Amino acid sequence: MKIFITGATGLVGSHIAYYLLTKGYAVRALRRSASSLKTTQAVFACYDNGTTLFNQIEWVDGDTTDYYSIEENLEGIDMVYHAAALISYWPREFAQMEKINVEGTANIVNACLYKGIKKLVFVSSAAALGHDVHTRVYDEKTPWKQSTFVTHYGISKYNAEREVWRGVEEGLDAVIVNPVVVLGPGDWTKGSSEIITSIDKGLKFYSNRITGFVDARDVAQATIQLMDSGIKNERFVLCAENVVWKDIFAQIANALGKKGPSIKAPEGPLVNVVILLGKIKSAITGKRPFLTADSVKNAQVDQEFSSAKIKKAIGYEFIPVADSINHAVKAYKAT
Repeated sequence: MKIFITGATGLVGSHIAYYLLTKGYAVRALRRSASSLKTTQAVFACYDNGTTLFNQIEWVDGDTTDYYSIEENLEGIDMVYHAAALISYWPREFAQMEKINVEGTANIVNACLYKGIKKLVFVSSAAALGHDVHTRVYDEKTPWKQSTFVTHYGISKYNAEREVWRGVEEGLDAVIVNPVVVLGPGDWTKGSSEIITSIDKGLKFYSNRITGFVDARDVAQATIQLMDSGIKNERFVLCAENVVWKDIFAQIANALGKKGPSIKAPEGPLVNVVILLGKIKSAITGKRPFLTADSVKNAQVDQEFSSAKIKKAIGYEFIPVADSINHAVKAYKAT
């Protein structure tokens, strides 16, 4: 059985690749020619036999936005994991997210249909569930609802899911997973892994809002179990626990041996002033602002998530968040 995976240079994709290789699958991984493999190598180094397994990956050059490079690289492939995405909370990058996340997914779906791929698993996001002020606990049946709290990233992932469901209507067997905030070793300068770096550098602010967290190891292993099962044309929320951000920050700080954030992040009009200052600085430096309207949206709402469906479907049990934090911080300290 030969597997094709996109996004293997990222947090979730690299974990999927590792666990596939531990199961003896042959893995072909897509990478852009300019992409670095350092993050994937670092992730593999955190686990048993990681260096040996990393060297077993068949890397191929291509881009999800280039349909023909996808079609060519699917030759001889049985199943596909699509984990590549642009994660950004900078609204200025919305057009790029639409191209990579939506158009890229459409290309994957079309190539899978053309090549007769047996099954596709798409790594979406809990952000694709949208936001409703009347909904406290989100699951697979939560209807998409546009609101002021929905991020541009969430919109792009929702639209990407629509491409997968379109593929299902055209005969493709597929499963979608919706992980919440993912904890684990990855690129310490971006995404959820950057939380540890920020606290290590003395992050001062915290939020009392609640959201869901899940281990990258769980996302990978649950996704593989769904692929290997007879389940098709379903979606699954992946969440280990719902925890207040302040408590997550405190646990990370404790594991680092550092002082945790002690100032409650402002909400309301004052935040808009901070965002405006960030925009001005970004315009001058050309760099992404630390705080954007979209990133603030995530910190100003309470969202809890239920993984009851996947627990019932395949009996999956998640790693406790405290263990996930200790595992990630240990990897961070080793870098």
